[in-house]
Amino acid sequence: MLASELDFELPSDRIAQSPTDRRDRSRLLVYRRKKREVSHHHFHELTELLPSDLSIFRNDVSVLKARLPGKRPTGGTVECLLLRPEGTLVDTWRCLLKPGGKTARAGKFFLPDEYEATVLESLPSGEYRVQFDLPKDDDPADLAQRIGALPLPPYVRRPADETDELRYQTVYANTKNRTAVAAPTAGLHFTPEILQRLEEDGHSIHNLTLSVGLGTFRPIETERIEDHPMHAEEYSIGPKAKKALLAKDRNKLAIGTTSVRTIEHYLSDTDPKPEKPTVAKANLFIRPPYSFRGVDHLLTNFHLPGSTLLCLVAAFLSPGKEDGLAILKDLYAQAVASEYRFFSYGDAMLIL
Repeated sequence: MLASELDFELPSDRIAQSPTDRRDRSRLLVYRRKKREVSHHHFHELTELLPSDLSIFRNDVSVLKARLPGKRPTGGTVECLLLRPEGTLVDTWRCLLKPGGKTARAGKFFLPDEYEATVLESLPSGEYRVQFDLPKDDDPADLAQRIGALPLPPYVRRPADETDELRYQTVYANTKNRTAVAAPTAGLHFTPEILQRLEEDGHSIHNLTLSVGLGTFRPIETERIEDHPMHAEEYSIGPKAKKALLAKDRNKLAIGTTSVRTIEHYLSDTDPKPEKPTVAKANLFIRPPYSFRGVDHLLTNFHLPGSTLLCLVAAFLSPGKEDGLAILKDLYAQAVASEYRFFSYGDAMLIL
């Protein structure tokens, strides 16, 4: 498959710049694969649309306020985006720097009374290894939560504000898992009331954690999608969620592509210790024709042209076959014509 096939027409006014007034007031396109049937709803109707007795899997990661302000020794401003810790080194992280070249040549940047940072290495990926000296905090993540800003996606053309601090997190985000630089956006539509109704209806809900990175926004730049080097993201999954995944008595609904990647990567390997938590890195590139091991239904947002996430959704629309991309393009064209809102703060699609 050629990367050019992942393009589609999207008017700029269809890209959501802010969330709906209520989480569950977003719209919901439902696609039933067996009948190839489309219907249009709002998210608060979700509980009426789902099959019975599902095991539901969601990503409980929390978004780090990863955008740090700083200055170079010459006085120029620096923006540092924390990406992830470098191995077991608490004070050393991989980061993006703006401006990158000038800051790397300066070798250092800082914020008075808050931190000093040394640029250890410029990496081929465009990232930098940065070591922090922190007079007030135990690690850079603690510093970021005090003085940083949420890293809204690049297509949201405004700075983050107080509303985003609430709405760019899921209501079930676990603050102990504050390791993402982007939200698992399919989960942003849920309210506590909807979650309660799901449990009252007999569905079971299970948490897993995948640390969403910037790779989720990076387009495929190779001519053939098979040649694209897939980014890796760390995930963890506990024994209870594993048991539910391995059980055969219930169909499984994944909330978002991050949950799908976690589930499919975990099930792609034999687990010698299913009674213990698993921590691993998901680097599975899901694209047509792919047959899914552990996901029967998918709730997802509308994704970027040219992205690996489009490949995953296309594969899910027609598992094991090659025609999923054509179905996806037709559904997206219908969504554009029906004025759905796209991307992180946009509307959702339920694939049954």
